[in-house]
Amino acid sequence: MLENLVNIVADIGGTNLRIGIAQQDGSYHALTVYQCAKYASLAQVISDFIEKEQLAEKAINACFAIACPVENDLVVMTNLPWQFSKTELKATLGLNKLLLINDFTAIAHAIPMLSDDQKVKIGGGEPVVDKPISVCGPGTGLGVANLIRQKVQQEDAWVSLSGEGGHVDFAPVDAQEMEILAYLQTKYQHVSYEQLLSGLGIEQIYQALASNNSSVASELPAQDITARALANQCEVCALALAQFCKTLGSFAGNLALTLGSFGGVYIAGGIVPRFIEYFKESDFRLRFEEKGRMTGLNQNIPTYVITASQPGILGATAYLMQDNLQHELQDDIQEKKEAL
Repeated sequence: MLENLVNIVADIGGTNLRIGIAQQDGSYHALTVYQCAKYASLAQVISDFIEKEQLAEKAINACFAIACPVENDLVVMTNLPWQFSKTELKATLGLNKLLLINDFTAIAHAIPMLSDDQKVKIGGGEPVVDKPISVCGPGTGLGVANLIRQKVQQEDAWVSLSGEGGHVDFAPVDAQEMEILAYLQTKYQHVSYEQLLSGLGIEQIYQALASNNSSVASELPAQDITARALANQCEVCALALAQFCKTLGSFAGNLALTLGSFGGVYIAGGIVPRFIEYFKESDFRLRFEEKGRMTGLNQNIPTYVITASQPGILGATAYLMQDNLQHELQDDIQEKKEAL
């Protein structure tokens, strides 16, 4: 292990960047929030943090969770005019290690670290240890990831299976959802679950339901729809929010069936925690379980809402610490081979 080593982690969104110093036990400190629009580049933000925390003379391992594709060396952010080469960024900042992971990879890795105070259970049995875990997150879009346990370097490790599950075909299961699909098909060639399960999705559900009701506004922002629904001020808003919860239940239940997610299915993102008590009483769990001959299977799988304030930072920390450990084990194995 390098002497004078420090670990830094960041959760990079389109509006804010959160960065802190991670510890080996999975905790973090010196959490700092930057407004991305005030900086010309990611390197500028990270350099500022390194300078303020007086880390320039230290060997730095870094893991950054970012809301965009990270497979290639060139990373182009979706909601910011930032783009950078991972290789050049590592060199510019003088980092010992740089890991770039998708934001939902980070959220997936946060799940095993969540305390009971950082999640709310909604139905089902108890999670089965070391069985697959699924997570979906309605927010700006609909993020999806899965987490499985496997042996890496002869040690147990969590491995995230990422993808674009939010873009699978929306499948209506009742007459109202068929009407919503028909409405959305007038706007899109392909209607995915993301078109219903996101901030825009709430608005589009409302628009579909309001299209046959001339007495209500044809468009409302998601925040107003939710507020009016919770206050019982608008029947169409109430129907829209109820439908959002139902559809999310169907989608989450599909994830459980696809992967056999006996470790639990988790709801992430910034939308659902805003109305957690309403969500508990909604038809989310009913729809999650209603899977025909497989209903009994899903009834046993627990569902949770993540309420942790910084799941991205928590997950980036878990990912980095696991990677550090794997490299330490690999180095030990190599040393033993060379000693023979």
